[in-house]
Amino acid sequence: MRRWGSAPVRRRQPEPRAEPPALASRCATPSRTLDHAPQRQEHAMPTPIHAIYNRPLDTPTPAGFEEIVLGMGCYWGVERLFWQQPGVFLTEVGFAGGNVADPTYKQVCGGRTGHAEVVRIVYDPSRISTEQILKLFWENHDPTQGNRQGNDIGDQYRSAIFTTNDSQLAAAEMTRVDYGNRLAVGGYGGITTQIAPLDHFWRAPEDLHQQYLHKVPDGYCNLRGTGVQASQASALHEATVGDGDGNPEPSPSSSGGSSVAAGGAV
Repeated sequence: MRRWGSAPVRRRQPEPRAEPPALASRCATPSRTLDHAPQRQEHAMPTPIHAIYNRPLDTPTPAGFEEIVLGMGCYWGVERLFWQQPGVFLTEVGFAGGNVADPTYKQVCGGRTGHAEVVRIVYDPSRISTEQILKLFWENHDPTQGNRQGNDIGDQYRSAIFTTNDSQLAAAEMTRVDYGNRLAVGGYGGITTQIAPLDHFWRAPEDLHQQYLHKVPDGYCNLRGTGVQASQASALHEATVGDGDGNPEPSPSSSGGSSVAAGGAV
């Protein structure tokens, strides 16, 4: 009740709550309006500086170093896993394996580009071998889930290995067989990981995405392994290096024998 002669009291309408920045959230329901979205121009913005290594993301790969591109679901946690490894020279997040050139994050979230969220890893193989990197890859996500990782659903979250040379491709195929045997013993289904030579890596254009969990330490991370351990990388490296003439030796698991030692990991 208001007093006679006083002005009516107007209640202030609550202001709409501000949504968090789009870059700080995972993909929502795929949009249906992205088919003809304009593509961004390459090099339209200055090259970001890596927040950990303090070097530009387009730093040339040093002689003798290698690059490999991995998809393990949401790329934020994947990048953190690898920038923490000794011997890794550079990491950056982006997209690979799709059919749209130079995609944006929003386009990839729309589920119509065919790209996977990936991390490009530049590493010194004299300090961390390809097999060691692949051991981390297999053990830190579930490669049997198809187009998802946990609650993140969509082909952009698929498990993928994109290689840049023949020895990486051989190592990827060999470790897939070996880890598949171990998963089977643990009761898991078949591996769905895509393995292919890298066609093109597209850097994620949104600077916040690069080294996201360094900039937002309590940010979203869905990186989860199966608990099944992979073979020791040193043994797999010897098998991949092969007979001394550059020819990989057959994997023990590919000749009919199991690579699983009694009691678990080798």
